[in-house]
Amino acid sequence: MTKIFIDPGHGGSDPGAVGNGLQEKDLTLKIAKKIHSLLKGYENVEVKMSRTSDKSLSLDQRTDAANSWNADFFLSVHINAGGGTGYEDYRYNTLAISSRSGKIHAAVHNAIMDELEPYNVVDRGTKTSDLHVLRESDMAAILTESLFIDTRKDANLLKNDDFLDAVALGHVKGLERAFNLKKKAAATTYKIKSGDTFWDIEERLNIKHGTLEDLNPSVDPTELKIGQNIRIK
Repeated sequence: MTKIFIDPGHGGSDPGAVGNGLQEKDLTLKIAKKIHSLLKGYENVEVKMSRTSDKSLSLDQRTDAANSWNADFFLSVHINAGGGTGYEDYRYNTLAISSRSGKIHAAVHNAIMDELEPYNVVDRGTKTSDLHVLRESDMAAILTESLFIDTRKDANLLKNDDFLDAVALGHVKGLERAFNLKKKAAATTYKIKSGDTFWDIEERLNIKHGTLEDLNPSVDPTELKIGQNIRIK
């Protein structure tokens, strides 16, 4: 079991960086929740978040929670500020790129930049720093800084949910590579619930209309029974 602790930066009375109508604390929570959701699609992964709502936490509370849980990895999600542009991330400043944290750092960084390539995001590189969450966490840890909230072109991307999906997916693909995570097998059947129709099921599961009738020739779509299993692949 791989235990991943996700820390959305700031929260509550601490908005983090602010600019262009955005607050860092909101963006970090949104990205962290997307990462958490995507990780549910992998086998033998357990995820805990430092916060799941707009809540104030000290730096000690964040690292203490991860340490007491015996996490395998600490991921701190942030948004940058200071007038620059692009993406960068950090590991603790005494750790070489060849260290365990360094290798995870490189995998996550490269995967994120791969996902952000269509958006022409500047790659500011992998960096090191003596940040509390990197220094006081007992496990491998990185802190990611996805764009600059006070730079208009970056802020416009941060207002785009498709872009935030790409940021989250990059984090997860990096973790998949670093920890050799395996995706769960996709479901091939569906259990009929009250009120279901083939049309509604196809809409919800993004399946081409008519597919369920083709896959289930012995099932009368006008007489679906609650609890009945049908093929969806």
